[in-house]
Amino acid sequence: MLGGGNALGAYHLGACEALLGAGWEPGWLIGASIGAVTAAILAGNPPARRLDRLQRFWDSARQPDLAAWWPVPERLRAYYNNSHALAAFMNGRPGLYGPRYPGLYSLFPGMLPDRAIRDHAPLAATLNELIDFDQLNGGGPRVSFISIDIETGEEVWFDSRETRITPRHLLACTALAPLFPPVEIDGRLLCDAGVVNNLPIDRVFRDRPTAGQLSIAVDLFSASHGRPETLDETVARVQDLGFAMQARRSVAALRREMDLLQRLDPERPASILAHLAYRAPGSQRSLKGLDFSERSLCERAAQGAADMESMLHRIARETADDGFVYLGPDPQPHHDREDEVVCRG
Repeated sequence: MLGGGNALGAYHLGACEALLGAGWEPGWLIGASIGAVTAAILAGNPPARRLDRLQRFWDSARQPDLAAWWPVPERLRAYYNNSHALAAFMNGRPGLYGPRYPGLYSLFPGMLPDRAIRDHAPLAATLNELIDFDQLNGGGPRVSFISIDIETGEEVWFDSRETRITPRHLLACTALAPLFPPVEIDGRLLCDAGVVNNLPIDRVFRDRPTAGQLSIAVDLFSASHGRPETLDETVARVQDLGFAMQARRSVAALRREMDLLQRLDPERPASILAHLAYRAPGSQRSLKGLDFSERSLCERAAQGAADMESMLHRIARETADDGFVYLGPDPQPHHDREDEVVCRG
């Protein structure tokens, strides 16, 4: 289960490298927003090409920056990262999104109305290049993507067992309003579900679990962090809380439900939910979701790999003979030493 967070999705890259590198094979990939893109790339390629294609996606998105090659003080890095995010907002990212007209100008009198600021149609071409949609819809693991009907507020799911997934479905799942325009599919106007269900943990538990079921949730926001000292840090914490608390409430409700179901059905198979969450370093602040700078992407991927490796060790030590076991995010972040992060050329 892969959560949304735009540029924070590089954390998925590291987490998937560690998971797949350890020999684990997903049977079902569930994604919201950038998590849907990650899931589609993994499911739409044979195992030998999955990580290469995912790496290519992030290589094409990254912004070259000097901080990737030598240390920069954290306070300066914060301004530096935000400047990259502003540049990405104003100029777009090749293969992901670009300018839109009238966009913001639609706010001025006399201009034509518009629904969004930027156009993410270029993402469709990138997905066609990196994903074999025949493989995704027939040969790979099952995939499920979530979007929201912007008129009714209903969740709308696309599942490879029920619908042929196309780039347009992924555009609908990543249409973060009002940054990107909603996408109409089958008469419904759809957008990114991140504002209401950014980490769709509940989807996999709607059915009775299989014996020994392991579910791994990869969250791009953390509910816990240090105390903010500046306005920029406060805005970043509000973002984190707005998204991370969705997952916390989902987990709390799921644990109550699983406990009740176990009482009603003592023979219910055991299951484990492992939950990872990205804790951004202090230099990644309010605009981190648009920060595609090379150093930031490398830091996220490195932390994703370290967090997943730590979680796999915890899973190996766990014995879930019966009931529901929840393994929460590691309270100790893995990004404290900047010199340990190695950027790829």
